Amino acid sequence: MSKIITIKNNSLTLDISTSGAEMQRIEDADGQQWLWDGNPEIWSGHAPFLFPIVGTLVQNQYRLGDKSYELPRHGFARRKAFDPIVIEADHACFRLKDDSETRAVYPFLFTLDIDYRLKENSLTIEAKVTNNGDSPMPASFGFHPALRWPLPTGADRKNHIVLFEKAEIGTISGVDSDGLFVSPRENPVHDRTVILNDDLFNDDALIFDKVASRSVWMGAPGYKGAIVRFPLMPSLALWMKPGADYLCIEPWQGHSDPAGFKGDIFEKPGIVPIKPKESHSFGIEILINVDEDDL
Repeated sequence: MSKIITIKNNSLTLDISTSGAEMQRIEDADGQQWLWDGNPEIWSGHAPFLFPIVGTLVQNQYRLGDKSYELPRHGFARRKAFDPIVIEADHACFRLKDDSETRAVYPFLFTLDIDYRLKENSLTIEAKVTNNGDSPMPASFGFHPALRWPLPTGADRKNHIVLFEKAEIGTISGVDSDGLFVSPRENPVHDRTVILNDDLFNDDALIFDKVASRSVWMGAPGYKGAIVRFPLMPSLALWMKPGADYLCIEPWQGHSDPAGFKGDIFEKPGIVPIKPKESHSFGIEILINVDEDDL
């Protein structure tokens, strides 16, 4: 049965479930809620972790050598129970290790540690994947935090934007009706800005698979907003269900299989081959109640 672990400081309170090590609540010092509430009638997620794959596999299967395995979209970590291994006032760490269930679909010995730290109005999340086996291990990882849209600042929903740190030129990518990677898509960024509206997401996620920026700001000009920094993540997706009151800002390492992909899992775009007895870290930082000039 899942438990809720709470960490806090003078600026932020964070609730984390042992189910998926997933955030359930980000609350500021004024009691305002910045994270989507996970309404199951719309989308039950809050901020799931995507591991050991990001996105969808062709026919939900991947090939490893001469064998095939099945994995659902975004892998299995978000559905697994994590063990809390550190609980401090403003810091918590959760661990998932391989078991018979994971090895049946992902035949590797691994440890996944999710580390949360609060400092003033900043939340950092580090995911460390360790290969405990004797052969290279393929892995991707994705963050999927759903921020409220509108944010709890009093700004009108229609005035919200996403501001990129750098210019994002050229085309972007997306997914088809099967959830598979397709390119190109029209780039909605103008002068570093995406003006948010539901129609942007009629064809699912917007994927900046060659994103130049290492951070974005979400909010309404003239109001406080949130910054998501992703220095270790090469791609970024924006996603919501049209009409819902959230926007997912998703830094990724990897993405769905391209339509028609037939390669080995080690050839899947964005896969990181982790050497035996070594680790690879992925991380983001979320800052709450910040101005766009702080980007």
